[in-house]
Amino acid sequence: MNQTPSTHKLIHTRHVTCNAYLRDDGLIDIVGEMRDISPDGTNMLFKRVAAGGRIHYMRVVMTIGTDMLIRAVEARTLDAPTQHCPEIESAYAALAGLEVGPGFTAGIKARVGGVKGCTHLTELLGPMATTAFQACYALQRSDPQWWKSLEGDAPMPQPRVVGTCHTYRTEGEATRVIWPVHRRKAG
Repeated sequence: MNQTPSTHKLIHTRHVTCNAYLRDDGLIDIVGEMRDISPDGTNMLFKRVAAGGRIHYMRVVMTIGTDMLIRAVEARTLDAPTQHCPEIESAYAALAGLEVGPGFTAGIKARVGGVKGCTHLTELLGPMATTAFQACYALQRSDPQWWKSLEGDAPMPQPRVVGTCHTYRTEGEATRVIWPVHRRKAG
């Protein structure tokens, strides 16, 4: 389906931005924002959105440690289709204690899925999770001790990235480079 349209008319824009900030106390704040923009304006059931106006503007701050454990989550609905949308913001505090890693998506669904949360706030957690991984890897790469741990033949724990995608499948070439077979811990 490689058809090139003769014209394009912008009818909707969604901006998702995620930033990670290292705090003075060593924790990391992952700040996710999502904006839905109506280029021409639109009438909705509960409000009118002007041209260039926001249908949605959601912001989530997820505080984690380098262990990828969520310490706190604060959700804010700054613009939404109804005045009722912000009522669910406090539900996201229930994510504290969840690990960003295996089972994260299931944990989100159990705690804030469906009517227990907001579709848009909940879907923002996905790109925030990958931002959390990238932030922790950035901190790891900046640590000279981490680089030293890659040297030698001592057993090393499985890197978090192993098993997350095709490239880092357990028996893939990239995994053999970052986690050599002879250095894998048993069990």
